[in-house]
Amino acid sequence: MATTDEDVASIEHPLLEPDFLERRLYQLKLAGTAANHHTLVCLPTGLGKTTVSLLVTARRLEEVGGKSLMLAPTKPLVQQHADFYREALQIPDEEIVVFTGDVSPDDRAVMWNDATVVMATPQVIENDLVGSRISLADVTHLTFDECHRATGDYAYNYIAERYHEDAAQPLVTGMSASPGGDEEAILEVCENLGIGEVEVMTEEDADVEEFTHDTEVEWERIDLPDEVIEIRDALNEVIKDRLEKLKELGVASSTQPDQSQKDLNRMRAELQQLINNDQSEGFEGMSVHAEVMKLRQAVTLVETQSVEALRRYFERQRNQARSSGASKASQRMVSDPRVREAMRKAESFDELHPKYRKTRMLLAETLGLEGGERVIVFTESRDTAEALTDFLRESFDAKRFVGQGDREGSDGMTQKQQQEVLDEFRAGEFEVLVSTSVAEEGLDVPEVDLVLFYEPVPTAIRSIQRKGRTGRQSEGRVVVLMAEDTRDEAYFWISRRREKEMESELRDLKGMADDLEDELDDSQQSLADFEAGNDGERGVKVDEGDGKVDAVGDSSTGSEGVAGQPGLQDFADASTESDEQDDVETHEPHAEGDTVAIVADQREMDANIARDLSRREEIAVRLETLDVGDYVLSDRVVVERKSVADFVDSLVGGDRSVFEQVGAMARHYSRPIVVVEGEGLYEQRDVHPNAVRGALSSLAVDFGASVLRTENEADTTELLAVIAGREQATADREVSVHGEKGTKTLSEQQEYVVASIAEIGPVTARSLLEEFGTVEGVMIATEDELQEADGVGQVTAERIREVIGSDYTG
Repeated sequence: MATTDEDVASIEHPLLEPDFLERRLYQLKLAGTAANHHTLVCLPTGLGKTTVSLLVTARRLEEVGGKSLMLAPTKPLVQQHADFYREALQIPDEEIVVFTGDVSPDDRAVMWNDATVVMATPQVIENDLVGSRISLADVTHLTFDECHRATGDYAYNYIAERYHEDAAQPLVTGMSASPGGDEEAILEVCENLGIGEVEVMTEEDADVEEFTHDTEVEWERIDLPDEVIEIRDALNEVIKDRLEKLKELGVASSTQPDQSQKDLNRMRAELQQLINNDQSEGFEGMSVHAEVMKLRQAVTLVETQSVEALRRYFERQRNQARSSGASKASQRMVSDPRVREAMRKAESFDELHPKYRKTRMLLAETLGLEGGERVIVFTESRDTAEALTDFLRESFDAKRFVGQGDREGSDGMTQKQQQEVLDEFRAGEFEVLVSTSVAEEGLDVPEVDLVLFYEPVPTAIRSIQRKGRTGRQSEGRVVVLMAEDTRDEAYFWISRRREKEMESELRDLKGMADDLEDELDDSQQSLADFEAGNDGERGVKVDEGDGKVDAVGDSSTGSEGVAGQPGLQDFADASTESDEQDDVETHEPHAEGDTVAIVADQREMDANIARDLSRREEIAVRLETLDVGDYVLSDRVVVERKSVADFVDSLVGGDRSVFEQVGAMARHYSRPIVVVEGEGLYEQRDVHPNAVRGALSSLAVDFGASVLRTENEADTTELLAVIAGREQATADREVSVHGEKGTKTLSEQQEYVVASIAEIGPVTARSLLEEFGTVEGVMIATEDELQEADGVGQVTAERIREVIGSDYTG
């Protein structure tokens, strides 16, 4: 993108480094629209979406001032954007800052105030907004990179909502090479981000065509050897057997092993319903379903990856089955004679997998015969990435590129390691990058001569991301390996169909900016809702009649930038004068004393409660890592929130029982509250209702905790707001986060030891200690003597003596 060639025109702007950005007409057109409207920019991978955002940022900072915020879904991508902006902008490097989870919240709060450009992961900004650490009031340009993620509960959606509410002069740019598989998905992204314009450039556009070259997809059919087919068929027989059991339970309609994921999800939902109705068959079925999923993963590996990947998977399953607390599904699977035979065959298979052979041949053609310099091999499986890298190193200079963690035990890469590998690949220090999906989205992986799909990608978004790595400046190849008569073929055709659908949708959406709001049906949020309170003010204006988002900036000049050749004059002759800003009411972080304050535990961000509370003008939320409780509402009130499932789970096991948690709360706060959220409290697991009632009674009587029930998260949110308001506004109390859990007192430790005997609980423990004086006295007491303590009958006494006096068998 950078150039010093005198024959190539560059973009000039007061905030841009001279002769740094090549002048590309399509980028200027896109930037011209994006500088005047909330815009979704759709541009093929590798053609400079980030440059479009940079141009808009430069114009906004020069003309309007304030600061720019750019969000990207991964840490490496955030760092990459920061490096590019520091090179391109004539802004001191220290004013272009990076916000990720590696930077402490306190440091981020200080850095935010002094920054001009902030690059961040969305989760960090979401947390800082919920915790009132930052304000978006003076952010004049917000970019959502890879904005197709703006669906469901993804952090982009909350940030967009807050931005449109809080910012004095908001401007949103969404960027993606693949915003969705159909019109509905693309409109959802626009709705969630408050976008009113869609700008699409495809490789068919004349302005783009000169910067792209053919990337026709080739597909190579692979015949699996008989030994591999035998392993697959043996595993499929076990799947049929397990599906037969699910059929007997009435949740499976077929025993064919090639069940669709949709059908498997439906089965799981029906089994969960059985569990919710307290039917033991549901638990049995869920275990069988889990085994089916593990077996299907094994089949997928042997069909579409390699026998080596299957061996690694089997080894992890064996280790899991031997571990303490192993699931019955893992134990049952590895002990099945047919699975054990498949394991044996996999161990003895010593031939070169045909996909390995074809991969080596294609790399030899590209890097040897054709004089290519770089190749990327993409695979779905980390096991395959590791095994294939080891194999390719015998003939090529190859390195793997995988994510940071793996819950199944495969080694990941740290962010630093990822960055080092990318830097080396860009510098040409090695020639083959074997990558999982981590390199798909936006990372500035250099242009390559071949992109090899080790297996087809079943989603259009990921396929488009991968193909964008070749053909940017010269003709490149995209090759897909497909194993005959396996899921590879099905995925390939699904991927092709979805890509064609997406291309068609993008063409249909092109130029539909004027009609976008009309396309949003009544069930979707109106774009105008984001602009409530800003009508008639400087910034984005909303016409009450049709909800259309007008141009950002002074209406006398803003729309002229998109006439003819949008943006050319805007960036060639950018004005150095800043428009005068009118005062606009915004939601600044609330000053203490003016509002009701609630401190929420950082880990509660998994729920929506803290977000919903932060949306209220009268409430200021602060996020901390609390040692006691989930929410602090005053100097005396702390709340522990439990879903009904979590509450029952905490009674029958877990790292820390609810009694310990509430005991810690009671030591530091005079009014501990336990909120039990949801329905079906007496229908969870195989716990008798009276055991649940006993626990509730103990929390109230023995620990002095108030136990309150709520229906759902929304109900809990309202309850917390009411209690906090009553404590602070009515009772004039302040929020105070008390000390750590602290060490148990000697008496509490004694009670804890005795209470754990035969799980007799804290009340009986106190009674026994009062009767015998010491823990030792309880331990040496006879059955008859034990029964002299209040609340200890014959059955309890027998149980205590059995635990204390029985031989330990290991």
